[in-house]
Amino acid sequence: MTRIATLLPSATDIVCALGLEKSLVGISHSCDQPSQIVELPRLTSTTVPQHKPSSEIDQFVRSYIRDLPNADAEPDEDKLGLYELNMERLEQAAPDIIISQGLCDVCAVSTGDVQAALCSLSSTPTLIDLNPNTLGDVLADIQRVGTMLNLDEVAWQCVTALQQRIDHVADAYQHTVADKPRVAFLEWLIPPFNGGHWNPELVTLAGGEDLLGNPGKPSTTLSEEQLFDCNPDVLVIACCGFSVPRIREDIAICLQNSHWKELRAVREGRVYLADGQDYFARPSPSLVDALERLAVSLHPAVDAGLRVEAFEPL
Repeated sequence: MTRIATLLPSATDIVCALGLEKSLVGISHSCDQPSQIVELPRLTSTTVPQHKPSSEIDQFVRSYIRDLPNADAEPDEDKLGLYELNMERLEQAAPDIIISQGLCDVCAVSTGDVQAALCSLSSTPTLIDLNPNTLGDVLADIQRVGTMLNLDEVAWQCVTALQQRIDHVADAYQHTVADKPRVAFLEWLIPPFNGGHWNPELVTLAGGEDLLGNPGKPSTTLSEEQLFDCNPDVLVIACCGFSVPRIREDIAICLQNSHWKELRAVREGRVYLADGQDYFARPSPSLVDALERLAVSLHPAVDAGLRVEAFEPL
């Protein structure tokens, strides 16, 4: 049996979607489902102060990025990264395959760190690096992982089923509904970050007009004035790595500002909160779950046969 280590939740999701959860020998510190894998060895950890206020987390990450050495500088071996590999556990796990990511160095262990770690292992596992920017890239990654694990047909069936669900949403909402709400999608609140990568695409497929996003590119910081000026019909908040209760703490701070209370979406009760880690920050089959729930949230009066609930309202 192939031994697989995954270093981020989306990689674990993909492995499980291919029916290989029993092949997993190690997972990341943030992998939280399915239930049968949560007792596996945790191969990563983070120095990000996740329980601090959002503004402090933002400054912590910005400080780390600002202090990174340039290409010609000697590396600082004493400087902790945002994410660390537990080399002892990785050695003990002895994976044949390691699935990591090259998309975001502030979201999970970086490709460079994983490649450096491979050099110190007694074994020589194969590295599969995920780097999706769009929903299509996510589907392609599922197929690529399946091919590398000799599961072409299983992967094709998985991708086909996901694409059918995507097409159903697009047909019922993007291509059919005439009244498309103007949507502001935020990946962080204090300070606000717009939606990047696949998230603007999800808004469009769900029958919304994305106002602030960066399709296929990383999210960026917004000024509050940009949000106030666009005055969306619907506000979707899916803070990366935050649960809905944690998002509620931040939105309560934001609503102390009268300009937030004057937003059309707030006044009309069209603010939706989504667990960022479970849905929009997880480039895996979970994005299709997010798409379906987003469509129902944007168009509560449309019955397209989706058996899902809207995201939690403010």
